[in-house]
Amino acid sequence: MSDIPADLRYTKSHEWVRTEEDGSLTIGITAHAQELLGDLVFVETPEIGAVFAPGDDCTVVESVKAASDVYCPVSGEVTEINEALEDSPQIINEDAYGAGWLFKLQPSDAPEMDELMDADAYQAHVDEEDH
Repeated sequence: MSDIPADLRYTKSHEWVRTEEDGSLTIGITAHAQELLGDLVFVETPEIGAVFAPGDDCTVVESVKAASDVYCPVSGEVTEINEALEDSPQIINEDAYGAGWLFKLQPSDAPEMDELMDADAYQAHVDEEDH
């Protein structure tokens, strides 16, 4: 199992969220999720300007095994997408918590972040799922 960064927040559906200095949020899928999916071959990122609510499917990642929806962890508007993934989706496999981010969001409801799991709670969730 990979290390789970303590400075991020997590969802039960294996997305991670990092709060940036400007208040925006960077969102990706966890190392655990990409390990389950295997080698990623395609990523469909959301449109800039798209608005999502928590739990909306906002991105699709496809691997050699399956296609999987990625769900928006909090409500907000997409402000940036990781264009590098268009040509190199495997970046997520190589660096899920860094260069493999999916998109950035301007949140519309900051308290929603409080409902996400911290690293310890996410680790416990993953352990429970694996058993």
